[in-house]
This record gives sequence, structure tokens and C-alpha cells, in this order.
Amino acid sequence: MPLAAPSPVVSVKPLTLPAPGRGTALRIRVSAPASGERLPVVLFAHGFGSSLEGYGPLTDHWAAHGFVVIQPTHLDAKALGLAADDPRRPRFWRFRVEDMQRVLDHLGEVVAAVPGLAGRVDTGRIAAAGHSFGGQTAGVLLGLRVTDPETGAADDLSDPRVAAGVLLATAGSGGADLTPFATTHLPWLRGQDFSALRRPALVVAGDADDLPLSVRGAEWTKDPYTLSPAPKSLLTVHGGEHSLGGIPGYGSAETTDADPERLALVQDVTTAYLHDVLGTDGTAWERTRARLAGGRHPSGRLDVKEPPTAAARPAGPGPSRRS
Repeated sequence: MPLAAPSPVVSVKPLTLPAPGRGTALRIRVSAPASGERLPVVLFAHGFGSSLEGYGPLTDHWAAHGFVVIQPTHLDAKALGLAADDPRRPRFWRFRVEDMQRVLDHLGEVVAAVPGLAGRVDTGRIAAAGHSFGGQTAGVLLGLRVTDPETGAADDLSDPRVAAGVLLATAGSGGADLTPFATTHLPWLRGQDFSALRRPALVVAGDADDLPLSVRGAEWTKDPYTLSPAPKSLLTVHGGEHSLGGIPGYGSAETTDADPERLALVQDVTTAYLHDVLGTDGTAWERTRARLAGGRHPSGRLDVKEPPTAAARPAGPGPSRRS
């Protein structure tokens, strides 16, 4: 895909934020271009068991192409070693959302802690992104409603500071679509409502991502696109399994579908989308849409659904939505 040349990256880890009530301080990593002004922010949630050490193939790419990327380590990280009977486990999903919001609450301090970054960040341009469990985490900030397995409530935990998102290999609907394993061990998947996920998002799904969590196969991970309102985009990665060609890490053992072209597609399409949706550059996204439309590209297909135009909307009161 047509992108500008990458820039050198500065990465700082771990930075620590106090987190009362969490049981352990929140550790984060920040990666950013060594130069540039008015840099937008991408807050990234890792998949189950990973940490701030993961996802270099994706987060390094974003940072090299103009984004400040912030990676919290969530409580489910293997590096933290929580016991199997730790009472925080049923609320992993909720702690994750709170981790992301805590970073936003302290964004000024985070930026100031990175040498040479202060004064170069546009904190009014923020996107949330995540892979697998992290996709749900990012989705909640955009409006996804998750039924709390402890209370039965599906509260609105969206954050107005987050303008858009990228949801990679993200879980679909719950209920009868889940396998017994998922119902038992991942209770935060039982009830997900995508109808209020109205903010712009790019959903990335592998057409070979047949997880042991759903009876519907790879189509399940397209639900964040098909079940949520426009504006949304869907990148279907041909041959992509859960690692989407290798995004979890350089040489990661969990990558079963390693492929440089597949990985490059995910890197470049997500980068172009983030620049467009955050208003920093829309030219690469327009060219990307043209190249991937209609299923002509060998590595993937891009589908886009837009909100109705002003002329097509029924008359009457109600807010308009930007396409």
C-alpha cells in the first residue's frame, strides 16, 4: 500500500501509573516518531496473556508512520502471573477498560515522561486499537456494550476522548454462537451488543480464523462490522488466522499463519485508515480503498459501509453523522 517512508522511533518502557484498587500499578510502553509535530495517539490493548512487550510488528509500524502508540500491560498478562483463583479474574474485561481510561486520564504525564515528546502530541486525536481480547477492550471505548457476568448489567463505558478504532480478530456475538468452552471460561463474551458501536472503526478479520470460541467459524470475527452501525470498514485477510500474518510479535510462537505479505497488508491498511480517520492524511486511505475494493487483491478485500447521506435520511429531528 502507498505510505510515506518510515521515521526513526523512540520507545520507552516501562512507565508506571498508580492504579488504586487494581492490586498492582499499571505498566505501559510508549513508542513515537523521533521527529514530527501534532502527532496523533493510538492506545493499544493486547490480546489475552500478552503484555507491553508484544505486537512490535504492528505498533512499531504505526509509530514509524507518525503515531504515538501507548501499550498498557493488562492484568491477564502472563508476565504478571496472577493465580488461577485470583478474585480479579472474572473482571479482567472491566479492568482492561479501566486501564485504557487511566492512561487517558494521565496522558499529559505519560507524554511528559518520554524524552523529547512533550509539546509534539495532539491529544485531541485519539484512536483505540486492540487484538483479540484487546479488540473487545477497544470496542467498549467506542460504544460496544458488554454484559457484566457478575451484575448482568450492560453499561455504557464508552469514552468521548476516543474518536475511532481498529478492531483486529475481535470476538463476535455471544449466546448460542459460543462454544461451551467460551461460555464457561470467558464469561465476558456471553453478551455483547454492537448496536451502540457508532463511532468509526476498521475491523480486521482473517478468513481462516477458526477459533475454538464460536460455532460459526471465521465469520464470527466479522460481527463487529456486520452488527454495528456505519461508518465501518472491514478488511478480510485471505488465509489469515488469529495472528493475521504475524502481528503478535517478531517470531512469536503463537503465529501459525506467518506470511510477510499478509502482515504487510495489515500494517499498511491499518496505518492508512488511522491517518484518514484521525484527520492527518486521507490520500493513502483513498488509494487503499481503490486497490482493495471488489476482491481483486490477492491478499485481502476491503468492504466499507457509510452512513446514509443527508439526502437519503428521513426528515425529522436527530443528529447527523459524518461519513
